[in-house]
Amino acid sequence: MGNMRRFKRLDVRPLLERGEEPLTEIRCQLGALAEGEGLTVVAPFLPSPLIELLRSEGYTSRFDRGEGGAWVVHFLKETP
Repeated sequence: MGNMRRFKRLDVRPLLERGEEPLTEIRCQLGALAEGEGLTVVAPFLPSPLIELLRSEGYTSRFDRGEGGAWVVHFLKETP
């Protein structure tokens, strides 16, 4: 999955608490990544639909349980 220092972090819990859909911000963050960088998304639940969506777009993912019941999902674009 790569060196974790090359992953930017986005905690979507505050967005969800405000009733906002985080997909737009996730897409923005993904679009701003440099080659070889990944995105770590922190969510209050395992975002299975997001994982499947991004898998279909060429991203690999790895997920772990974080503190306080959060899920931490690391996304990295597969290189051809």
